[in-house]
This record gives sequence, structure tokens and C-alpha cells, in this order.
Amino acid sequence: MIHQSGEKIGQSTISRTGAPRLRAGLWMSGTVSIRHNPVVQALAERLSNRRKAYKQIVCAAMRKLLHLVYGVVKSGKPFDPQIALVG
Repeated sequence: MIHQSGEKIGQSTISRTGAPRLRAGLWMSGTVSIRHNPVVQALAERLSNRRKAYKQIVCAAMRKLLHLVYGVVKSGKPFDPQIALVG
């Protein structure tokens, strides 16, 4: 949730909906993937250049990881960063 009004931007918070254990696991995965996954690194760099808060970047990384996992499961093919960077 982003608290924003005109020029003023407040602190961003993570929504408390959903399973807390899943959120905690995804948070850890998101922070690690920002350092080690080239696809998520590119996303984090783009968001950081747009001056997004760290929490927003990690939440975007969490969402990106979910999309990557869904794509791998749905297609049945192994993860390929070159395909993920293009799409």
C-alpha cells in the first residue's frame, strides 16, 4: 500500500492479506533473488532508477518470482533467464 497525495509520498507498507508464512517465505526469496537472479536484478534496477522504496522493490520481486514459477510449472520447461528477460 502506497500512501501518496500530490507531491507528498509516505512510507509504503506490505498488505497484511494472505498467508503470513507464504508472505515471509516470498519476502526472503525476493531479497535473495534481487542479488542473485539476473531477471529480478534487472527489475530491481529499473525500479530503483525510478526511486521506488526498497519495500516496493522487494514486493515487485516477490510478484515476479511468482510469475516465473507459474510459467515454469505451466510450460514444463526449465527456467531460462534469456526467455524471461525478453518477455
